[in-house]
Amino acid sequence: MSSTNIDKRLPVGIENFSEIRTNGFYYVDKTSLIRDLLNAWRKVNLFTRPRRFGKTLNMSMLKAFFEIGCDKSLFDGLAISRETGLCDAYMGKFPVISISLKSVSGRDFSSACSILRSVIGSEALRFQFLLDDENLTDKEKGLYSQLTNVDTENTESFLMTDSVMKGSLRTLSFLLQKHYGSKVIILIDEYDVPLAKAEENGYYDEMVDLIRNIFDQALKTNESLYFAVMTGCLRVAKESIFTGLNNLNVLSITSARFDEYFGFTDQEVQSMLGYYGLMDKYTEIKEWYDGYRFGNIDVYCPWDVISYCYELTWDSSAMPKDYWSNTSGNDTVRHFIEKSDRGSTRSEIEALIAGETVTKEIHEDLTYNRLYDSIDNIWSVLFATGYLTQRGRPDGKWYQLAIPNREVRNIFTDQIMAMFRENVAKDGESLNKFCDALQTGDASEVEKQFGAYLLRTISIRDTFVQKPTKENFYHGILLGILGYKDGWDVKSNRESGDGFSDICIKIEEDDIGIIIEIKYAENRQLDAECREALKQIDEKAYVSELKSDGYRTIYKYGIACFKKKCRVLCELEPCI
Repeated sequence: MSSTNIDKRLPVGIENFSEIRTNGFYYVDKTSLIRDLLNAWRKVNLFTRPRRFGKTLNMSMLKAFFEIGCDKSLFDGLAISRETGLCDAYMGKFPVISISLKSVSGRDFSSACSILRSVIGSEALRFQFLLDDENLTDKEKGLYSQLTNVDTENTESFLMTDSVMKGSLRTLSFLLQKHYGSKVIILIDEYDVPLAKAEENGYYDEMVDLIRNIFDQALKTNESLYFAVMTGCLRVAKESIFTGLNNLNVLSITSARFDEYFGFTDQEVQSMLGYYGLMDKYTEIKEWYDGYRFGNIDVYCPWDVISYCYELTWDSSAMPKDYWSNTSGNDTVRHFIEKSDRGSTRSEIEALIAGETVTKEIHEDLTYNRLYDSIDNIWSVLFATGYLTQRGRPDGKWYQLAIPNREVRNIFTDQIMAMFRENVAKDGESLNKFCDALQTGDASEVEKQFGAYLLRTISIRDTFVQKPTKENFYHGILLGILGYKDGWDVKSNRESGDGFSDICIKIEEDDIGIIIEIKYAENRQLDAECREALKQIDEKAYVSELKSDGYRTIYKYGIACFKKKCRVLCELEPCI
């Protein structure tokens, strides 16, 4: 399908509501969020959702609706436009302060503060008309100037002091209220990013103190505040930065309220696929990108659906791939696997990867400097950040957790295999024992060493995807081992003879060739599967290339596996 055949373009990477609506992009209508936010009135609202689930776009939508001077036509035909009473009372009636803290990062506290000054100062610059307001006193205009004062030699560097920065949002709220005669709406997107970055770089306590002071003054003691909305990935414990903020309304992924406004529902995905003529891809998209449970509703990751549909509009044969995992690091999964040395946790990870559920107690109030203190905390982090989701109904704080979809499962399996390869590289003795046995036809020792590798790693069973590819895990383990053997030419699934051998090895220095065929013993008949593998090598003539290349010694291996058990048989190919 050519992109010229459709009226509306897909908004890949566009998080600005006005841009989407003005420039003819496809928009999944989430404007009923405005109605519910106003009807379920709370002074300060915090939405926590995983990354790439539409938080920033929704914040942009709120700003476009409430801000004085807004373009009301942006909402024509959308759900909120049918709420005429609310539109008359609230649309375009408020000064709005809108900041995003997603860029507030730095190797030290000073550099992070510099970015935060820039974020707040740049927002304050939108209101330069305050300097011409006759209702403001010279002192009040001076307060505004402190927010927007920049370095004459570097106009991107704001000079507000720490004390001014701590009260900056409250000060700006006061000035805007006096100018407009209306209280202010404050929108703070990705409120917890500065805390996450501070913990990574060693200045967490300083950043907590700063953010706490800004929030206290802006959200707790601010008489100019009408209401506020914040978004983030984690619900940070109140004693961390929300001390004394009794009016905080937390709407996490476990909340039934507002559950359909972040992420795409199944109906919304089907409507999009129907619009672009992609309904034949529905099953694949559901398998890869659905499966998240927010409150009482199942949702897809919007970033994934839009990204994949965009590729399909240009190439109808495009295959699903990992979009969400490529937008950020996956350190949480790595920390989780690293701490899974307890037998029970390893078994639980294997169960999750196999598509099963694990019941865990979830703590939603966390602090960033304690996220990885224990494996129990990490379960909660994985749940909050979208690597795990809930199934069924919780029992108090106890949730049935599962990997949501195939894309996230790939994150786990990729991290497991990466860590396995790292461990192989560190253990040269085991590597040499395995490879020495392999090139001498010692099937018993190959079986012993390969079995030891299987016991040391987390099994990846493919029951999750319901496809006959269970050999892939064992194939990957073998490649992970063989990839560190110097001087060996290792090819995987290379065309040879009448088909494809799983692994073909050429050891030119010793004039040795090796063919390996791997089977998964579904019925636990390991010996029978080994013989079947050897039979397949002969029937498919997998050794023909090695023979044509003149190798004088060729070993054929049949390897059968079931969970963490393996059986290895070897035959020597007759060569002239």
